[in-house]
Amino acid sequence: MSEPSFIYVSGPDDFLALRAASAAWREMVATVDDDFSQEVISGHAGKVEDVEQIVNRVREATQTLGLFGGRRVIWLKGCSFLADNLLGRAEGTQKACDDLREILEVITPDEVGVLISASPVDRRKRFAKWLEKEGEHVASGGVDSKGNGSDTLLAILEEECEFLGVSMKRSTQEILLNKVNANARLLLEETRKLATYLGEEGSEITAKLIEELVPNFGEGDFFETTEAFFSRNLKWTLEALRRHFFAGHDARPVIASLQNRNRLLIQLKALIDGGEIHIGGRGISKPGFEQAAAKYKDRFDGLSDKSNFNVFTQNLWYMGKLVGERQLPTLKRLIDHQGEFIEAFEEIVERPNEQEEALRNMAIRCLA
Repeated sequence: MSEPSFIYVSGPDDFLALRAASAAWREMVATVDDDFSQEVISGHAGKVEDVEQIVNRVREATQTLGLFGGRRVIWLKGCSFLADNLLGRAEGTQKACDDLREILEVITPDEVGVLISASPVDRRKRFAKWLEKEGEHVASGGVDSKGNGSDTLLAILEEECEFLGVSMKRSTQEILLNKVNANARLLLEETRKLATYLGEEGSEITAKLIEELVPNFGEGDFFETTEAFFSRNLKWTLEALRRHFFAGHDARPVIASLQNRNRLLIQLKALIDGGEIHIGGRGISKPGFEQAAAKYKDRFDGLSDKSNFNVFTQNLWYMGKLVGERQLPTLKRLIDHQGEFIEAFEEIVERPNEQEEALRNMAIRCLA
C-alpha cells in the first residue's frame, strides 16, 4: 500500500484543528531549504466562486517549481467549504472538490508536500470521506454537536497543567470545562490565567478558585449550582445561587439545568432499580447499557439526537459519573424534585423580582 500523498487535519473544534495543523506544518517546513518553498493558501470561502479560486490556487502551487529547486510545501488552511452548510452543499462546491481531488491524486510527495486543515467538516460527504481514507488523517478532537469528545479536551487540559507546573483534580477540570462551555481556546486561556494568578509552581487550581475567577461563557450548564444540588449539599447550593445572582444571571437557566440533570437521573435510577443496567468499578457496564437501549428503543421514537429526554443518547462515561460518585436519591424523591422545579418556575413568573429567594426556598425544600 502506497504512502499517503498529503496530510489532512480535521475536527469539530476549529481551535484544536488549527493547533494540530500548525504542529504538522512546523514539521513540514523543516524539510525545505528556504521560505520561498513554503506557501499558505487560505481555505476560507464565502461563495462557490471563492472555492473555485482556492482550487485554482492549489493547482498553481502544486505545479510551480521551487525558486531554488528542491521540495515545496503547501498548506491549504482552514477550509470552510467542507461543512454542512449552504456553501458545502452547493453543486458548484461539489464540482470544485472533485477538481481538488484530481489535483491531490497526481501530486508527488517527494516534490510537493500538501497539508489540508478544515473545521467543522461534514464527514458524510464523499470528498471528506476520500480525504480521510487517502490522506494521512489527523483527528484534532474536540466536542461535537452531540456533546461527544470532552475526553480529548480534558487530556489537553492535563497537558497544559503539566506544562504550567500546576495541578487540577479531575472533578475540578470538569467544572472548568463546563464553565467555558467546552470551548477549547477558552479552556486553555482560563487555565493560563489561573496559573498566573497562583504564581507558584506546584500550586493547585481548586474548584473554589475557578468559581471566583472564571465567568460562565455562553449557554453553559451552570455547573456549580447543578453539581452542588445533586451532591445533596445545601450550604454549597445556597452559596452557588448567591454567586449566580450576584453576577446578574437569570433563574431560568438554572432551573433548566437542574431539570435536565434530574431527567437523566430519573431514567438511570429506574434502569438500575429494574436491574437493566449494572454499575461496576469503571462505571456503567456497556453491554447492559446497549441491551437496555435496544429493548426500549421504541419508547424513544424520534429522539435519536442527543437529548436529556433519552438517556441512551448520552455519553456512557458521563452517565457512569452521574451514578457512580454518590448515592442516588430514591426514584420518588427525584420525581418530587421535578415538581419542585415546576413550582419554582411558576413562582419566578409571578414574582420576577424575587428569583433568588424562589430558588433558595426550592433548594431548602428539596435538600433540608
